[in-house]
Amino acid sequence: MGQKCTDSQLKLFALNSNKAIAEKIAAAMGVPLGKLASRQFSDGEIQINIEESVRGHDIYIIQSTSNPVNNHLWELLIMIDACKRASARSINVVIPYFGYSRQDRIAAPREPITAKLVANMLVKAGVSRLLTLDLHAVQVQGFFDVPVDNLFTIPLFAKYYQDKGFTGDDVVVVSPKNSGIKRARSLAEYLDAPIAIIDHAEDDSNREEGYIIGDVKGKTAILIDDILNTGLTFAESAKIVQREGATAIYAAASHGLFAGGAASILSKAPIEEILVTDSVATKEAAPDQVKYLSASELIADAVVRIQAHEPLSPLFTYTQEDEN
Repeated sequence: MGQKCTDSQLKLFALNSNKAIAEKIAAAMGVPLGKLASRQFSDGEIQINIEESVRGHDIYIIQSTSNPVNNHLWELLIMIDACKRASARSINVVIPYFGYSRQDRIAAPREPITAKLVANMLVKAGVSRLLTLDLHAVQVQGFFDVPVDNLFTIPLFAKYYQDKGFTGDDVVVVSPKNSGIKRARSLAEYLDAPIAIIDHAEDDSNREEGYIIGDVKGKTAILIDDILNTGLTFAESAKIVQREGATAIYAAASHGLFAGGAASILSKAPIEEILVTDSVATKEAAPDQVKYLSASELIADAVVRIQAHEPLSPLFTYTQEDEN
């Protein structure tokens, strides 16, 4: 990683959801953030003015659709429209956290598929390409009629835990729900460790009554998930893992939303450390156990490769040789 961008046709803009990661991405790429003004009228309407020419340029807009989700989504759509009307050559959106991706199917009668609706809105507005990080459901890529690059955080987490010496049979990677088995197995392969799964009642009504498929006794357990929202899944899973004899409990999630009083819930959980990326700038306080791992270099390298028409496949794996 660490390629610099030398293409003068590329321009990078940051909207208001997560300026911190945008600044890191710009620094990693060696390009300045473009100038724009975004403000709200007293009734909540969003107005955007791009304060430099984008005519004939390849535009990359950085915006997580996180809390407040709808404001950030509309700000993104309005920025896309502004770029289109200003004759940008291409409009590429970089969405570190893609809100609404959990609504990817009809799970109950008369439900919408909101992820598809959002995809339609982005494409209709004029998006040329989407770059995102750990979609909740990978099939959301198929909702778009433009190229979608979905980067993965597992290699980042794997390197972090390898550096801590968390490898081998003394470690177990735990999926807190059945739907996360693939994610747990991917991390476990990097760490040369076994996996375990927490199975719950069909209605998921009492998480503490879940049981473990696999062995955690006497091991360091790493809970792995993609979205950390209220923290209940991690908190209750940690209690089950502790009950079954794990000696230490860690947790990792791609996106730390920390909503609904998550700090209070997680601060009481028997988790030593919670690892999340900086894909979301949280509105609520995070618990003391949280450690942030920046995804900015990964995203920056992807943008540089996209602009240079180079493959992204080297970004989907991590090996020890990458350190040399």
